[in-house]
Amino acid sequence: MINRAIDLGVNYIDTAAAYGGPDQWSQKYIGKVIKTRRNEVFLATKTHLRTYDESMRLLESSLQQLNTDHLDLWQVHNITRTEELDKVFAADGAIHALEKARNEKIVRFLGITGHANPHVLADGLKRFKFDTILMAVNAADRHYLSFIEHLLPVALEQQLGIIGMKIPARGRILANWTPPPLEEQPRFERGATRPGILTMKEALEYVLSLPVSTVIIGCSNVAQVEENVAIARAFTPLPETKLAQLQAKTEEIKRQALFFRPWA
Repeated sequence: MINRAIDLGVNYIDTAAAYGGPDQWSQKYIGKVIKTRRNEVFLATKTHLRTYDESMRLLESSLQQLNTDHLDLWQVHNITRTEELDKVFAADGAIHALEKARNEKIVRFLGITGHANPHVLADGLKRFKFDTILMAVNAADRHYLSFIEHLLPVALEQQLGIIGMKIPARGRILANWTPPPLEEQPRFERGATRPGILTMKEALEYVLSLPVSTVIIGCSNVAQVEENVAIARAFTPLPETKLAQLQAKTEEIKRQALFFRPWA
């Protein structure tokens, strides 16, 4: 899948030390490809740890697993609450690891990521001059804790690289997705009781029509990689009327399409 994506022209590769559980299989899988194709991609990973020492050790491990001596982008992973920001920006916080890595040219750019609360992430952007932000945004976004309304304007004002994620909401926004029984759904994602309502083309074109730099989409097979690339190649921005129509269609599935937001 990774090789096919690169062959098709995909050159932004996203991973994280936290992906793949204790075995960290995401970085290891990607590292098998990066070993021979490093110069073809912009490589991004993340630290989910909040202190300087932990993050520096994690960076060393990430570089080893990814078979590289440098990253294009290193990001603070999944900021959800103000308390996490306070830890990151403390005297022994992870932000100092990011700065050191950039000063030593181990990484080129620094970023912050999140999918829960746009106000917390906007606070993070005020505390430090990041280069990028990875934000969760899809066609249901405006229905609850909207990143489009409350975070995207801040990122644009700061002229950040803006990366969109959660476009199909792990399939939950798509009409061809069949929800598994509730007891089989992961705890964090539990609650989907019906298929979504959009095609992949509609879901992807909605986000690509926003002022984003690029988007990332998790894929389960080569066919999905090829489908997404074909959609992106043929893409032209949607008019406001079409964006409004897609947004309206997602109102009835907003909770499962925004499962990553802190619902009461």
